[in-house]
Amino acid sequence: MQSATKYNSEIKTVPFGNGKTITVEHLTPILSPKEREKRKKEIEQRLFDVFSKYRNGGTGTANSQN
Repeated sequence: MQSATKYNSEIKTVPFGNGKTITVEHLTPILSPKEREKRKKEIEQRLFDVFSKYRNGGTGTANSQN
């Protein structure tokens, strides 16, 4: 059974015209170094696939997943 991911929370309130304010909550997952590296590699691969698809006018060699 996998435990629930815990998050660091950063809350900022910023002014937004007409005297209104917006509150933004930024959540960052707390991961083990191994899990962090795994997610980083997954993101890098997905970004590479996307950018490869559009390289040279769409003639990239990335495999389509859709």
